[in-house]
Amino acid sequence: MAPPFSRPSARRAPARRRSAPALELARAVLLGGAALPALLHAQSSEPATLPTVSVTGRTTVPPLDVGGFGDVPLERLPMQAVTVGEPALREAGARGARDLSRFDASLGDAYNAVGYWDALTVRGFVIDQRYNFRRDGLPITGETAIALDNKSRLELLKGTSGIQAGTSAPGGLVNYVVKRPDTDLRSAYVELSGSSNALAAVDLSSRFGADRAFGLRLNAAAEHLDPELHDALGERHLLALAGDWRLSRDTLVEAEFELSRRSQPSQPGFSLLGDRVPGADDISPRHNLNDQSWTQPVVFEGRYASLRVTQRLAEDWRAVLHAGTQRLRNDDRTAFPFGCTDVATYYADRYCPDGRFDLYDYRSEEERRRTHALDAHIEGRALTGPVSHALSAGVLVSRFKARLEDYAYNFVGQGTIDGKEQFPPMPDRVFTNTDRTERNTELYLRDALQAGPWGLWLGVRHTRLDREAVQTDGSGRSRYDQDLTAPWAALSWAASDADTFYASWGRGIESDVVPNLGDAYANPGATFTRKSKQTELGYKRHGESHEAGLALFDIEKPVLGDFFQDDGRILKVPDGNQRHRGIEASAAARLDRWLVSGSAQWLRARREDSVDPAVDGNRPPNVPARSVRLLVTHEPAAVPGLRAQAALTAESDRTVLPSSESLRVPGWARIDLGASYEQTVSRGTRLIWRAAVDNVADRRAWQESPYQFNHVYLYPLGPRTWRLSLQADL
Repeated sequence: MAPPFSRPSARRAPARRRSAPALELARAVLLGGAALPALLHAQSSEPATLPTVSVTGRTTVPPLDVGGFGDVPLERLPMQAVTVGEPALREAGARGARDLSRFDASLGDAYNAVGYWDALTVRGFVIDQRYNFRRDGLPITGETAIALDNKSRLELLKGTSGIQAGTSAPGGLVNYVVKRPDTDLRSAYVELSGSSNALAAVDLSSRFGADRAFGLRLNAAAEHLDPELHDALGERHLLALAGDWRLSRDTLVEAEFELSRRSQPSQPGFSLLGDRVPGADDISPRHNLNDQSWTQPVVFEGRYASLRVTQRLAEDWRAVLHAGTQRLRNDDRTAFPFGCTDVATYYADRYCPDGRFDLYDYRSEEERRRTHALDAHIEGRALTGPVSHALSAGVLVSRFKARLEDYAYNFVGQGTIDGKEQFPPMPDRVFTNTDRTERNTELYLRDALQAGPWGLWLGVRHTRLDREAVQTDGSGRSRYDQDLTAPWAALSWAASDADTFYASWGRGIESDVVPNLGDAYANPGATFTRKSKQTELGYKRHGESHEAGLALFDIEKPVLGDFFQDDGRILKVPDGNQRHRGIEASAAARLDRWLVSGSAQWLRARREDSVDPAVDGNRPPNVPARSVRLLVTHEPAAVPGLRAQAALTAESDRTVLPSSESLRVPGWARIDLGASYEQTVSRGTRLIWRAAVDNVADRRAWQESPYQFNHVYLYPLGPRTWRLSLQADL
């Protein structure tokens, strides 16, 4: 049996584990490389055509906050991104960042268990909950449940993120953009879904005072959680307030805070049965292996507050000071299956052939995480002869602390996939956890140079980091500091008002340290800097009635491998690269009252230069080679205000083991249907009725196959699920 220190905290990666019109939203998503589902979920009271945008003008689509180049329109940025607004998220019934995978073919799931925090893959790479999440551009940790009720949109920047983040995994950055009191609004929303899932939310915004200088926006939500998955009853609540004060035409002060709580049992994954992939039809997607009598919910409690001051310095220059603080408290608890001890063979990374598995009582309670960040920067425009510059320069200081308690990870018996076995609890917390402290100081500089149709985009970020880790009993202390620099450059050419071509190159950086545990590791305290790199060629087109995009990318990420020594200890050393090369394509077109859009990704992902011949050259687990998103929307002339949609989501097969491609889960396709009807009942009062059914054919399949904590897990495609909702805007 593998040593217990390598498992329990593996559930936490570091230790162990008002609405844009439909077509405007389509522009935002498609031009970032994600055409499909934004169109499915956006709203418009009358048919529209795709708006024309001049090269020098600003679109009605919000600029990409996480892009780092101010108000440059998304369709002119030499990078790929997904931007999904509140209407689209609401139409999809989205509850978290994991639902972004419905909106773009390059996004996928990565250990997305019901009741747990969100996990995504972008271009085949798993993004890191510790370093790849932002809120209004400031770093936060994604090791919690982040509600969307007070978010105006989600942004996802694809590729390496060296100029936007000090250290982060390649793939992309997720940015949550908070709703602000930019208008007067009275809106209420109710939704029923799943078995008896019920959500009620209000969104109240008002501007007041002399010249409407003051604004307040209140968001509140309460939800009874009862999904189609059995044994997953829970609840969540949110209270958020955002305010601003326009002191003058040059000075804006913004503040916001948020309180949130979610309590719900989590969902362990299924696994291989010996050397066999179980048939998806043989296991109900409603069955939850976390069904012991002592099962307790995973609890995520969060508090966040921020203050931002924007000062106009000159006609084209402004300074921004932005501070934020995130405080989290988690209780991570589950009946956790891991491997199977058989009389003849120990299955370390899967279940036994007959469906048995070793079951553990896992409890890591009173986990506390704190993130504080302060960003100060100036940005503006300048001219040097015929060349215009869009400049920004600043400093970001962030501090992170994780303070954990000892945890329980105790064997209670052998469970079975039918869930009939019950065992007594073993809650004794006898294993030490790992506390972390991190301090980052990042200096960054960006310049977008424009000369006629040509653009040269330059960026660099220098990071000074100081990291410390220690076991909760005071042992195994390690500390290190590093100076890291990540450059990025791109060249773009506007061939016409509608067409833009670009080429880009950039680096991303990850910094790792081997735990300072000499009894477990052969090289305790060793540090590694992994520099990923990406090259990308892209094309974007924005016309009156159609949009299109194409990107070719090549991302290379160094990999660290764990090798067992003769003395039983682990040697952690570099072990080649993981290289992902692919093509993303997207298109959308309006044909009279029909709107058709889609996106697709072809991906060749491989391990390269591994010292293990069984791994070298293989496709990594849980990475489909082909993915498709397709949407058809119709607005019948006979019924003004009605919109009907049909969406197709399809993905090819996936491997399940790093060391072999022989075992795979088959590809799958799912069809979702939806309709909305917008009704004006009186002057100033609008009702929006929505109905949808996900997985209308109740297709059975393994949706994802993450290889987590050196173990194969299989998560099923969700069963057919109905959703009914009513939105009232007064």
